[in-house]
Amino acid sequence: MATVFGITGATGLLGGRVAERLAAAGAEQRLLVRSPAHAPDLPGAQIAMIEGYDHPATLRAALSGVDTLFLVSGREAPNRVAQHASAIDSAVAAGVSRIVYVSFVGAAPDATFTFARDHWATEQHILETGLRSTFLRDNLYDAMLPALVGDDGLIRGPAGDGRVGCVAHDDVADAAAAVLLDARPDIDTDQVYDLTGPEAISLAEAAAQMSRASGRSIAYAPETIDEAYASRASFGAPQFEVDGWVTSYTSIAAGELEVVSSAVQRLTGHHAQTFAAWLAANPASWERLLGLP
Repeated sequence: MATVFGITGATGLLGGRVAERLAAAGAEQRLLVRSPAHAPDLPGAQIAMIEGYDHPATLRAALSGVDTLFLVSGREAPNRVAQHASAIDSAVAAGVSRIVYVSFVGAAPDATFTFARDHWATEQHILETGLRSTFLRDNLYDAMLPALVGDDGLIRGPAGDGRVGCVAHDDVADAAAAVLLDARPDIDTDQVYDLTGPEAISLAEAAAQMSRASGRSIAYAPETIDEAYASRASFGAPQFEVDGWVTSYTSIAAGELEVVSSAVQRLTGHHAQTFAAWLAANPASWERLLGLP
């Protein structure tokens, strides 16, 4: 019997790309989505509606008959670890035999980036199930860096001179598809993989590259931690979210996102994109964010 893949996040930037790659490979998959109308129409793909990771009844039904679950982490929330645990437990109850989880580089109980702690806790819960598992620890996505630019053309944050091995969604999707399909028989896919770009760049360097690509003046303006909290107070966001925003920068300053890995190349057979190459290839992904027409 053919493996049936359960794909979460299929309406998003990563899950949708992974689903497209599995469809191109002729795989049988079930797309687990909250809004079926927004699910991609792909050959060999069934659509199953779920109410969320914290609704085990719909998850168990959607996962019935699924062999491998591709689990994209949920939106940041105070109870995100509990939501992930609910999804994992539902997968076990439904008879899933393998989980490929989208984690974050440097996931650890004491990670500077508070949301990376959620990923570590989720990884531990998966390991406790005894299922086959692969953890894809992505670095910050290339697409996130243009989103950091304010209306004044500045990236403000307490990242210091730290560097980040940012990675493209397409490279992560290629790696995820290779892992799911066991496309490289010479590589043990039941491992932890740091998925990064081929180089680590500072936010000042990222700003310079965006300036060159866009023709707009963009720069990095370092903040102290106190300044970072003060500048974000006006958004009215809950404390856990503000902590995540600020520590995404301080984790760069601490060197925890400077990780550069060859895993994309080993899993896919092609080199990961640099941030400059991503900018050149994906103008539609950043022009609006940088205030360009």
